[in-house]
Amino acid sequence: MLFLDELPEFNRAALEALRQPLETGRVSVARANGHVTFPARVQLVAAMNPCRCGRLAEEACARAPRCAEEYQARLSGPLLDRIDLHIEVPAVSPADLALPPSAEASAAVAARVAVARARQRARYARLPEGQRVRTNAEADGALLDAVATPDASGRSLLVRAAERLRLSARGYHRVLRVARTLADLEGAAHVARPHIAEALSYRRLSRRAENAAGG
Repeated sequence: MLFLDELPEFNRAALEALRQPLETGRVSVARANGHVTFPARVQLVAAMNPCRCGRLAEEACARAPRCAEEYQARLSGPLLDRIDLHIEVPAVSPADLALPPSAEASAAVAARVAVARARQRARYARLPEGQRVRTNAEADGALLDAVATPDASGRSLLVRAAERLRLSARGYHRVLRVARTLADLEGAAHVARPHIAEALSYRRLSRRAENAAGG
């Protein structure tokens, strides 16, 4: 696992260098006397504030929302396109801190994830040795189409969303991978419309795309 806190504060070139490993699971190093490729498949988890001061939602500064747009623009679209789940976390109020723990314990969540991963291992174990993958994140091309093609209603929703939200080809296929995983967590054999809808909800939209979707 690779965890990057305060994501926009990292050097832009360093962040852009992550694009290849996140896409292929490999990193290539080229030097004058040789070219070497190393395995580099990681689970990337990143966190960031919505703006430099971090108080956009509660107490915006005089430059809002321009300051937030400039701060978030430090992250390129191609990099964000490679991150499957984008989740906004609101500030925790003192009243929330006094609430009892959530009903579902971390151990229960971990057990559900383990079952979903076991389903994926069993699914891909039938592949020829040279095509062997372990998780939905590694499925691509014809294999992804075979395991993650949604039902007619889900396909219709995904096509409409791709057009209205201007999803890239990469974003389209990443929605399919996430939807397949959501189906595995539910124990469903096939990807359906609710899985597609939830997977779409995790895609980050540009301001321009949000306007297009709402217009």
